[in-house]
Amino acid sequence: MKDYKNIIFDLGGVLVTLDKGRSVRAFQQIGAHDVAKYVDEYRTEDFFHDLEIGTIGAADFCEAIRQRIGIGVSDQQIEWAWNELLGTIADEKKQRLLELKKRYRLFLLSNTNIIHWTRCAEQLFPLDGMGVNDYFEHIFLSYEMHLAKPDRAIYEAAISEAGITPEETLFIDDSQKNLDGAANMGLQTFLAHNDNWMEEVK
Repeated sequence: MKDYKNIIFDLGGVLVTLDKGRSVRAFQQIGAHDVAKYVDEYRTEDFFHDLEIGTIGAADFCEAIRQRIGIGVSDQQIEWAWNELLGTIADEKKQRLLELKKRYRLFLLSNTNIIHWTRCAEQLFPLDGMGVNDYFEHIFLSYEMHLAKPDRAIYEAAISEAGITPEETLFIDDSQKNLDGAANMGLQTFLAHNDNWMEEVK
């Protein structure tokens, strides 16, 4: 990696741990077996995709699931099952972000949805009275931008709004496809695996 002044972080699989199996079991528990298959196969189509790019909200997402499975589960049950995908953000990661923030401009760019983001912002990021906005200068979320990685447009929008130079920016993601999209925009890239960024990104 060359010298960089900015770091853009992905969320899932980089900062927050993910547990697909737990979410699959949760959807099965509430009787949403067909929906559990979507999660198990990491399918981001239909109502999952619409939620991720913000063309529908949480209520419409829950209604779409009810129509798909044909039983009357509550919004709360569906949101619980979907949030079971999320694990934790270790305090050590939050502290590492604060350390890096002293030397770099930090940003977050995530393909996520309002259900997961609310859980992350309210329950996973807080540390010693600090919240998510204490780690990052700007937060770019697919459901708010109506765009998703690896679409070139989402990188263009983030780069423009952040006012950063791609060549001076390191992008950390756990998806090679997303890294390839970023590299095509001129960003430096780092493939996150088993929290290796904690030690290797100085």
